[in-house]
Amino acid sequence: MRSPKLAALELKRFGRGKLPRAALVAILLLPLLYGALYLWSFWDPYGRLEKLPVALVNEDRGATADGKKITAGDDLTKNLRESKVFDWHEVSDDEAREGVENGTYYLSLTMPGDLSERIASSSGDAPETGALQVRTNDANNYVVGQISRTVFAEVRTAASTKSSRSFLDRIFIKFSDLHDATEKAAKGADELKSGAAKAKKGSKDLSDGLTDAKKGSGELAGGLKKLDSGAADLETGARQVAAGTQVLADKVNGVAADVRPYLRDNGKKIGDSARLVSDFSQGLRNSLDLVVKSGPTLRAGAHVAADEIAALHKEECEDTPLPDTKLCPKMERAKVASADVAKIADDLGVLAEDSNGDLKKLDAQLKDLQTKADALAKRAPDLDADLAYAVSKINELNTGARAVATGADTLHTGLTSAKSGSTELDSGVGRLKKGAGELDSGLYKLADGSTELATGLNDGVGKIPDYGKDARDQRTEVMADPVKLASQSLHKAPNYGTGFAPYFIPLSLWVGAMVAYMLIQPLNRRALAAGASAWRIALAGWLPVATIGVLQVAALMSVLRWAPGLGLEMARPAGTVAFLLLVTCCFAAIIQWLNARFGAAGRILVLALLMLQLTSAGGTYPVQTSPGFFNAIHPFLPMTYVVEALRRLITGGGLDPVWQGCAVLAAFTAGALALTAVSARRRQVWTVDRLHPELSL
Repeated sequence: MRSPKLAALELKRFGRGKLPRAALVAILLLPLLYGALYLWSFWDPYGRLEKLPVALVNEDRGATADGKKITAGDDLTKNLRESKVFDWHEVSDDEAREGVENGTYYLSLTMPGDLSERIASSSGDAPETGALQVRTNDANNYVVGQISRTVFAEVRTAASTKSSRSFLDRIFIKFSDLHDATEKAAKGADELKSGAAKAKKGSKDLSDGLTDAKKGSGELAGGLKKLDSGAADLETGARQVAAGTQVLADKVNGVAADVRPYLRDNGKKIGDSARLVSDFSQGLRNSLDLVVKSGPTLRAGAHVAADEIAALHKEECEDTPLPDTKLCPKMERAKVASADVAKIADDLGVLAEDSNGDLKKLDAQLKDLQTKADALAKRAPDLDADLAYAVSKINELNTGARAVATGADTLHTGLTSAKSGSTELDSGVGRLKKGAGELDSGLYKLADGSTELATGLNDGVGKIPDYGKDARDQRTEVMADPVKLASQSLHKAPNYGTGFAPYFIPLSLWVGAMVAYMLIQPLNRRALAAGASAWRIALAGWLPVATIGVLQVAALMSVLRWAPGLGLEMARPAGTVAFLLLVTCCFAAIIQWLNARFGAAGRILVLALLMLQLTSAGGTYPVQTSPGFFNAIHPFLPMTYVVEALRRLITGGGLDPVWQGCAVLAAFTAGALALTAVSARRRQVWTVDRLHPELSL
């Protein structure tokens, strides 16, 4: 009988009663306890952290820094509640301590009363570090403690970053204030530099001026001596002038007494005469103008007429004498008269041409005469008043001359006093000159110093940063959190369940095959009794469990994929299922051989081999973190390759580990079946140990 038929007969045994059928169903569903139920229990624990009761104690009193209220405790409490990381309960410190002790709360977070004060101290003279207090109790749950440390590390980082932002923002604001103050100081230094330069120039001018003044003061002293002498002469001269003006005033006043009555009585006649002179002057100017305009024409006409009369006289009286001898003398006189007229016309032409400018001078003199005549005609009615005005002015001149004489006397007296004062002035100017030299030297140093100050402050303004709000926010963000973790996960598993599925799925299939061989004989008894070949016997015992394994894979993967609360997402679903079929066939072959070769003891070896594989496969922590023993056996156990291949099939990645796993599992399967065949061959020979086994399960 062939091996497939023997395997089918073995499976039919489970259909002969309710209990065998129930046992078969239990075998089929047993992997679900490990591969589905266990994964379901912690499929996504981090997604349900909000259900963990945690105590929150906020004792922060707040603080004030730079006129701003800081409430770090309230802000952190608000952020924690909004984050929904845990089920926060705001309680007192005593309640939190008691709750963590008795298990009411898994842990507690306390914000001390001076939290804001310590954070605000970062801008003061004695900065202190703010401290958040976390209280855990591993007796309640060790894993929660580990989770809390990770979560609170992020909370601490966020709180520190926020505090750093506030502190750094104040620093950058101070930088801007310092920049503005330095800029003002630089502007003032520039003004000081400019003023010092002007002052230096002024001091030099003052020094030079005082040098000149010293020279001048010496000259002044000498000059005042001369002035004093001159003032004496002036005094004498002024007295003589005053005497002369007195004589003039006396004469004018005497003449005016005689002239004024005539001018007062004959003003109209004088005006008429003046107007007559003006009209005569205007007529002469008009005649001169006519001469200028008509002179050349009259000159030409006179010569033409003279030439014609001379020609007529010659023709009528000299060449051919007229019968009437009385006419020739008249024509002779006319010829002479026309020649005289031509000569006069020549003179008039010369006068019109005005080659020497006499005509223009005459016209100007006539115009001046006309103007003066008009003025006299206009002033003629007032000549008496004008004479009175002139007399008054001469009298004023006389009075002024007497005052000048008096002033000259006073000047002479003053210059005599100034002469002695000039000596003192010369001495004082000498002292001023010396002080001006010292001032110029000091201002030279001040100018150099102000230049260096202005240059330094202007350079400082360029070096001191002046940040606007956007730039300040950007730099505060970078300096408060200068190093960010650019995390990039290749083929990231979405949750714990997906990450641990490559570990628990092969565990469940191993357990499924192990339990299956508790009910199914590893070596088919009928085939042994019939003396079938060893290979047929091995396959007959392997195929039933392999078939059950296929059904186990189908049931397990269906539940993991579609059951509520699970939903395993696989990068390569078909490849995953196909690989698991190879896995279950390999596990069935290995477990079959152990049971066939060692009998009842083989079941213990199957369990021991499972433990070795679980501890060395690297399904939870990297195997490198395990003791050396597990690292040594890691490459030689099939589950090592199963776990690595399933990770690539479920979460993604290169397929090299998958192909390597397929080769290793195929080798294990073939090797285990070959060893099972050897065991079957040995079982066909009866021995004392088979008749009386030392151990039976």
